[in-house]
Amino acid sequence: MLNPIRLANNNFLSSLDISSQELFHILEIAINFKNNNLNIELKDKVLGLIFDKSSTRTRVSFQVAMSRLGGTTVDLLPSTSQIGRGEPIRDTARVLSRYCDVLAIRTFNQSDLEEYAKWSSKPVINALTDLEHPCQALADYMTMKEEFFDFKDIVLTFIGDGNNVANSLILCGALLGVEVRIACPKGYEPKSQIIEKAYEIYKNKDLLKITNDPITAAKGANVLYTDVWSSMGEENQKEEKDKDFLGFTIDNNIVRNAEKNAIILHCLPAYRDKEITDEVIESKKSRIFEQAENRMHVQQALLSCLVS
Repeated sequence: MLNPIRLANNNFLSSLDISSQELFHILEIAINFKNNNLNIELKDKVLGLIFDKSSTRTRVSFQVAMSRLGGTTVDLLPSTSQIGRGEPIRDTARVLSRYCDVLAIRTFNQSDLEEYAKWSSKPVINALTDLEHPCQALADYMTMKEEFFDFKDIVLTFIGDGNNVANSLILCGALLGVEVRIACPKGYEPKSQIIEKAYEIYKNKDLLKITNDPITAAKGANVLYTDVWSSMGEENQKEEKDKDFLGFTIDNNIVRNAEKNAIILHCLPAYRDKEITDEVIESKKSRIFEQAENRMHVQQALLSCLVS
């Protein structure tokens, strides 16, 4: 029987907090959870959620994942706790460590997340920051593994802003040896620190490609992926971004350039007919809602490997 192996790192702040071997293990555990081949009990364990950003999938998937493991969740809203009144992170983290067994934090600055981890005696999970979205990437690669069985010769093309989702796709891709192509307008490329870290991991540096041409990036791809052009906190840039990203919509024209067996991913929520057309979302190639479901399964696996 497959059992979760405790991760070497006590926290999951970045995709790089796990090794390639641990990443494969988490995906295998997640698939077993999904297929009802595994039963892990985290009875009496408590997950604390600290969300500075609004959320549907991340919040609910963590709550349901912990519930399925037999544990409970405490939802700490800034508006109804001292967090929103400016209590220092070091104080909040040390107190919550005495109440909770693990914390999942969704916030803006990666440095705030790292501050929580510094002062917390219990594991801290990145539920999204402006720099990375590593739990999303776990679900994305699980969806690909379900579709293609392994990652050999898989080409993942992300078309859109070089944002936190793109960053985590790059880093996970490096750990798995997947060819990752990022297509975005000039000035919206992923952060150089992420690219440099990925190049340090990739055995073949040609497997990471950054381009400003979505058609070129889509040619021969097995996976086409996009995200909203304006993330939370970027509302004032929306009009400018909408202009800059003209031509970067995943539509049937772009899909035709990918492999015949290509699948479509989007981490949701989607602005239909903006970054992706309604027709593509609802097409037979779409695995968007399987991808959303997989958030729950990978987070069950992650919690099992951090807490059990």
